[in-house]
Amino acid sequence: MHFVDFVSGSFAGACGVAVGYPLDTVKVRVQTQRQFTGIWQCVAVTFSKEGVHGFFKGMTLPLTTITLTSSVVFGTYRNCLQCLSQARGACSGPSGKLDVFLSGMAAGVAQTSVMAPGDIVKVRLQCQTQPKQGGGGGGGGGITFKPKYRGPVHCLLSIVQEEGFRGLYRGALPLMLRDSMSFATYFLTYATVCELLTESGKKRPSWSGVMLAGGVSGVVGWTLGTPMDVIKSRLQMDGELGTRRYKGFFHCIADTARTDGAGVFFKSLGINWLRAFPVNMVVFVAYEGLSGLLRGGDAHADPPPV
Repeated sequence: MHFVDFVSGSFAGACGVAVGYPLDTVKVRVQTQRQFTGIWQCVAVTFSKEGVHGFFKGMTLPLTTITLTSSVVFGTYRNCLQCLSQARGACSGPSGKLDVFLSGMAAGVAQTSVMAPGDIVKVRLQCQTQPKQGGGGGGGGGITFKPKYRGPVHCLLSIVQEEGFRGLYRGALPLMLRDSMSFATYFLTYATVCELLTESGKKRPSWSGVMLAGGVSGVVGWTLGTPMDVIKSRLQMDGELGTRRYKGFFHCIADTARTDGAGVFFKSLGINWLRAFPVNMVVFVAYEGLSGLLRGGDAHADPPPV
């Protein structure tokens, strides 16, 4: 097994979270709360009411769990490539595009089981918009607001207590559908762009090529994944702000389309693009660099894992 890919993927995922979390918070709020009418309005309101801290709510658990989920993604992807190559009897040479696509899909499905509990905690904390202390403005008279969740661990335990362990996997189906297709196209796009940017006679592109390929692959992956991401977030937040609205996955899709129009499925696409490019640029540079070092050679000498 390619254990180096598990370690490198873990490190790369943590780097990606650190870069993209504030924009992820804005994305989730725009998707789930009607008080936010757009990206910049959400940024302004969040900053004015909650300060910089508001953009990093719920980050502790994702930063911890992303090391595991990203490890699963990259490790599963690389080892699936190896298995498919062995099945075809072609253990040497570059993998075919179909192998890359299927391995990416398997990686997306594999991470769902470990990602779902941390993801719902992240979304619940990100959508907890009350400031820790209310000032005297707005007629509040110095009212102190008490958020429902005191932190990631309290949120996790509260979900289990109120909804059972199944509650931790609410939204897991759209999460799996999102990640299976987005990671399939994510790795396929990365492999294709790297191939196009690799000069004749070389095994891999320059670091600038790796950065461009990583950024573009993130944008393409999120373009396909955004509609399911919207459904996932709405199911995860359903019932938190009042009566439960959705009966299930398909009802959520139909009700969302009927109430908010088909355009709502791509309402957060702009911010996903804005976040995806730098995050995945950093992810692949960190992954490729550490993988090369751990394999005992020049990090810049090994070809991409595709």
